[in-house]
Amino acid sequence: MPTHSARTILRWSMTLALAGVSALAVAGCDATPGGDSDIARQVTVVGTGEVQGVPDTLTTEAGIEFVAGDVTSAMNQTSERQQAVIDALVDAGVDRKDISTTQVSLQPQYGNPDASGSANITGYRAGNTIRVKVERDSASQVLAVIVRAGGDATRINGVSYSIEDDSALVRDARERAFHDARDRAEQYAQLSGLRLGQVIAISEVAGEAPPTPVGMPMPRAMASAPPVEPGQQTVSFTVTAVWELS
Repeated sequence: MPTHSARTILRWSMTLALAGVSALAVAGCDATPGGDSDIARQVTVVGTGEVQGVPDTLTTEAGIEFVAGDVTSAMNQTSERQQAVIDALVDAGVDRKDISTTQVSLQPQYGNPDASGSANITGYRAGNTIRVKVERDSASQVLAVIVRAGGDATRINGVSYSIEDDSALVRDARERAFHDARDRAEQYAQLSGLRLGQVIAISEVAGEAPPTPVGMPMPRAMASAPPVEPGQQTVSFTVTAVWELS
């Protein structure tokens, strides 16, 4: 049986052991990594930039249509007239690489239905459409050439404008977007009482307004060049950037 002294020593040993365990637990909590002071402060902002330029290129869809009693006549007349249009464009200085066929069509034409609801084929409608791209300054004259060569069979299916080389506008829009993002980040830094640090990440989204469409009638004949106005085209950029705050 343990003596009184032995029991006293045992009690003190257990007390010290428990105290040691408690101290280790507290120390472990204080040493937890990743405290708030170690978390990097960041700000993520989105900046936009837009620039406008005057389009320098016009694109038009020019079609030829004929209706005839049989397929061969309809197709032949359409093909011959469209070829005349193409030849006239080339003679006017349009590069052949800027002329492309976009549609060839042939559809039967029906008369009025009879009492039973059926209708007979009365002829065929043939169509041939080309896309022509020209410089803005020659656009009016080119449209006049198309109509003069195509005659009453001409169909102008609208025009659109674009910028052939917009690389300078893209650079300008990107720069404006970045400056806009930085201004926003600096404002947030000031509002939070911090300083703007280094850029951590940048991502961008380019956007460009589609070519400006200009509605055109489908003329039967045109004696003079029609007036056309290109207006302006917008090139835009959106930038998402992340900055450090200190």
